Amino acid sequence: MAEVADGDWVIGVDTHRDTHTAVICDATGRAGAQLQIPATPAGYAQLLAWARQAAGGGRLAWAVEGTRHYGLGLARHLAAAGEQASEIDGSHHLGKRRSGKSDEIDAVRAARELLARPHPAQMRADGDREALRLLMLDRDHAVQSAKTARNALAAVLVTAPAPLREQLRHLPAARRPAACATLPCPEQADRLTRITCQTLARLGQRITALAAEAADLQTQIAALTEAMAPGLTATEPGVGALTLAQILLSFSHPGRIRSEAAFAMLSGTAPLPASSGRTDRHRLNRLGDRQLNRALHTITVTRMRCHPQTRGYVARRRAEGKTDREIRRCLKRYLARHLYRALNSHCHQTT
Repeated sequence: MAEVADGDWVIGVDTHRDTHTAVICDATGRAGAQLQIPATPAGYAQLLAWARQAAGGGRLAWAVEGTRHYGLGLARHLAAAGEQASEIDGSHHLGKRRSGKSDEIDAVRAARELLARPHPAQMRADGDREALRLLMLDRDHAVQSAKTARNALAAVLVTAPAPLREQLRHLPAARRPAACATLPCPEQADRLTRITCQTLARLGQRITALAAEAADLQTQIAALTEAMAPGLTATEPGVGALTLAQILLSFSHPGRIRSEAAFAMLSGTAPLPASSGRTDRHRLNRLGDRQLNRALHTITVTRMRCHPQTRGYVARRRAEGKTDREIRRCLKRYLARHLYRALNSHCHQTT
């Protein structure tokens, strides 16, 4: 059970873009009064005043869905007011088919889910972490847009007139966008050739601009990760600015994740028990934060290639009969444990 004693109250909040619906429950999960407010600062203040009055002086615990989405404004208001708020994931409610769905039902379900959790989820940090998330979002969009433009450029070259195709096809892929960006149109060319040159030039210019934008964003990401976790990229082999950024986004701040085992479960590197009867075994964990798992995988592969201590470990485990896949799983589990401790010692406490 969550740390909610007799006499305390839990406010479950189902959040949407325009309105939030709240229901107050006692420590046993019994629902009481409910309130719907507009998703505005005035509505947040109204909800807080209503909850404090309904609690009659008892302590409040807030179970808010989507604290990094539609519930972010309310979460910020509650944090500024010194209230205890926990994050509830609204996408995996059990029992929806049996009990139905409405804003009031979802609010009650959020409160009861908080009561049932032995370790309620803390809200992820705002401030630098949110700034880092926006930088990563912007860079990912630039990289994906550049990839789409490169694919389009390659497709155009396949059907381009022969003189243009022969002029560009032998260039290395990395140099081709820059060559296309300054591609002149031959004089007296027919309409198809003019349009093809125009398309290639615009695609080349777009790819070049997006690549420069992604590089600038990566520089900002590197500076921000260094400010949030000083010295970590310099002391941890294989950890770069982008992998560290993803790890920081998932980790958020010291104290949010209670143990290294919880961090390993979050990253999907902790094997799951799959025993039954006489069978005693574990299976691969495909749950958790897959972007965090991807970052740990990238670091592990880099260390297996370049880090002497890791290469020695790999050789020893191969001699024991382990496959490369099994060795990577072991290394990722070790890495999750090691980085959890490093993050707690390097990261600044943020809110």
